[in-house]
Amino acid sequence: MSRFDAAQDVWNRLAVRERSGIALAAAVVALMLLWWLALSPALQTLAQAKTQGGQLEAQLQAMHVLQAQAQALQAQPKMGRDEAVRALESSVKQRLGANAQFTLQGERAMVTLKGVSAEALAQWLTQARVNARSVPLEARLQRSAAATANAAAPSWDGSLVLSLPAR
Repeated sequence: MSRFDAAQDVWNRLAVRERSGIALAAAVVALMLLWWLALSPALQTLAQAKTQGGQLEAQLQAMHVLQAQAQALQAQPKMGRDEAVRALESSVKQRLGANAQFTLQGERAMVTLKGVSAEALAQWLTQARVNARSVPLEARLQRSAAATANAAAPSWDGSLVLSLPAR
């Protein structure tokens, strides 16, 4: 006699009430397995998709803004080296004042900083990129000693090496 035949004999010997109870228990277990393995993960993914969709939409908008900025920069007329040097030197004096020193080193410009606020540095870097078409090639910055005492207004010491447009 096979195992299947033995199980069938046991099943046939059970009362109708016992068979109904076992069938009901098996149905409950099957429904729970269906929920845990199929429905619950799908519903969680669907709920997360709504949240992620909003986040992805915000990222897409930010990328469109960056794309527009890049296209605007590309559309600007070419700038000569001398004009870029004047624009860069002017921006150093305007934005960073006496806290920065500007020097030329061939095709690069070096700016030495002493106690420059983080906000002023960020604004100056933006202005250097847009007005002088100059980008940092190397940055060696450290938080200034005065900044550690006053954590509300951090400032930076160090140097930046920036590229200049070709002649």
